[in-house]
Amino acid sequence: MKKSNELWRPVVIGLFLVFMILPVIATLLFSVSTRWDHTLWPEGYTLDWWKDVIARREFALTIKNSFLASFGTMVCLLVLVTPTTYWMRLKVPQGKSIIELMASFSFGVPGVVLALGLISFYSNVPLPIINHPVILIAACMVLALPFMYRPIVNSLDAIDFRVLTEASQSLGANGWAILSEIITPNILPGIISGCLLVFSTVFSEFTLTNLLVGTVFKTLPIYLVAFTRFDARQASALAVVSFVVAWVTSLLIIWVTSKSGGETAHIVGH
Repeated sequence: MKKSNELWRPVVIGLFLVFMILPVIATLLFSVSTRWDHTLWPEGYTLDWWKDVIARREFALTIKNSFLASFGTMVCLLVLVTPTTYWMRLKVPQGKSIIELMASFSFGVPGVVLALGLISFYSNVPLPIINHPVILIAACMVLALPFMYRPIVNSLDAIDFRVLTEASQSLGANGWAILSEIITPNILPGIISGCLLVFSTVFSEFTLTNLLVGTVFKTLPIYLVAFTRFDARQASALAVVSFVVAWVTSLLIIWVTSKSGGETAHIVGH
């Protein structure tokens, strides 16, 4: 029975990888094909579609806007969620259910409803944030909150943060020193995992961006959808760019996480 499980495991993993990678390969081939509608493989290959996409001024602008929105949301959630979660688990552990209910809000409310609610509310508030990137980042914070909260709270639950806090206080450390120098290094893998999830979610977000800022702050998903209306090959090239950016960012963050985790384990071991 054990040998049978060992044989099936690589088969299932292989099929899953094929299922995930094959559409990306097909998209890449379509983006460099001259024509692909009569045969199994493209009838010819060209980089003209890529050259046309990259040469446009809006390409660099949308990439920059997507990174700004993603990193802005990521930093704001990091600053908001990390100390709040630590304080809640330390001082008000019975409030965990309330925080988790708030964190799950984005799963129950569609992006369209969230965007329309924000527009309706802030249109009557004397703050110039309608059609401004600030309202997009605020909405994305609501959308991506559970993806930052869950890894951080899991990392906190995996360590004895109460003992660490009491030991630090007995040595005279204040609250900020405890959080920044003791707790954060121990939950760093969870923090970076949350950053990865938030970045990936916001970078590919279309609904909120389209409804809240539209073409005023055009991001890569909006740029991609615009291309699907008149040139599918250039849209495929943009889709591949989006995949590559997400993968490179993911690999960098995973590398940083593994390196930080190793350094933390080395420090604890000593």
